[in-house]
Amino acid sequence: MGVLIGLVIGVGSLLGGFVAMGGHIAVIWQPWEFVIILGIALGTFIIANPMKVIADTGRAMLQAMTGAVPKRKDFLDLLRLLYTLMRDLRTRPRNEVEAHIDDPNNSELFRQFPSILKDKELTQYICDYVRLIIIGNARSHEIEGLMEQEINTIRRGRTKPASALGTVAEALPAVGICAAVLGIVKAMGALDQSPEVLGHYIGAALIGTFVGIFLSYAVIGPLAQKIKTTRELQCSPYIIVKQTLIAFMNGALPQIALEHGRKTITANERPTIDEVESEAISAPPTSAAPAQKVA
Repeated sequence: MGVLIGLVIGVGSLLGGFVAMGGHIAVIWQPWEFVIILGIALGTFIIANPMKVIADTGRAMLQAMTGAVPKRKDFLDLLRLLYTLMRDLRTRPRNEVEAHIDDPNNSELFRQFPSILKDKELTQYICDYVRLIIIGNARSHEIEGLMEQEINTIRRGRTKPASALGTVAEALPAVGICAAVLGIVKAMGALDQSPEVLGHYIGAALIGTFVGIFLSYAVIGPLAQKIKTTRELQCSPYIIVKQTLIAFMNGALPQIALEHGRKTITANERPTIDEVESEAISAPPTSAAPAQKVA
């Protein structure tokens, strides 16, 4: 919603100010200038990026415009799941906990957290490191380094669309100049025409420069930054998992380990200690035994 509101304000101010100065909006509408600029930008975007990144850019744009980032409830669910796993690691037999992490899709525990289970990458991340804790031979600082490395890899992968759009934004002013040059070439071929016709051609050419700069600094550049912010916020659950499990490996009680994870949440979405106490600690979900596999 913020993206749409920003575009309406920006475009409205642009057109309103132009009309207030006595300009005619029809002059700005030069469809072939738009075709040249947008076509070159799209072509270079496709050349520079693999199809996986191109497809992910569409998803990233939609997520940025809809604000698809973890909310307070998502963080509470994650803390509840981590608390239950840590509690079970201390009180239940190893094979019961292993059954949950070996097949989370059929685990009654994970099924209580559909928002986490639908994020297959996050679910696998949790299961992988809980499994390493169960094995028990790894040192906490080694696991911490491995988790940090994986988080950096995930972050780089998820912010590739922002980087790709940022490159397009940097190139758009030059692309606009290309369109303007083509317009000037057209105008040079009409030097024998009346000043009115020649002025129309030159004005249309200058629109190319204007469109390139406007799209770069007022549309594509801010959108790329919005995507980067959104995707980085989507990586915050991984940091919570890392801090919580590392604290647990270093000997902290599950309640204290949760506090290590809670402190990494941004202030505006961070649950209070009382919320964590009531939602995750005092009334944790029941660790139901995993469903029996059918032979």
